[in-house]
Amino acid sequence: VQLQAYGGGLVQAGDSLRLSCIAQKTRLGSYGVAWFRQAPGEERNFVARISRSGGSTYYADSVKGRFTISRDNAKNTVYLEIHTLKPEDTAVYYCAADPTPVANTRTERYGYWGQGTLVTVSS
Repeated sequence: VQLQAYGGGLVQAGDSLRLSCIAQKTRLGSYGVAWFRQAPGEERNFVARISRSGGSTYYADSVKGRFTISRDNAKNTVYLEIHTLKPEDTAVYYCAADPTPVANTRTERYGYWGQGTLVTVSS
């Protein structure tokens, strides 16, 4: 499974952004997909996950209400919309795929990772 994450950039606090995770050479609909983020000097932390069909979503408490994960299996793509961006959202955002139906939030449960896309939020 090859994943590519893109859509990051330099934005201002209060802006919105949509990140995309595209799968190459595989049917992404066979995988649950999660987004994680890693701020400078910190561990990689779970952000959100969506089930294989898109019928179930799960969010870290810290992002509930501002982040929305969705998917379009016909386009082999999972999205992460981030609203009302804050400087503390600054991080490299990674997408990851997991073939199991369990709503895993731990990095070690995901065997396939994209390369990450940097989001920088200026105040």
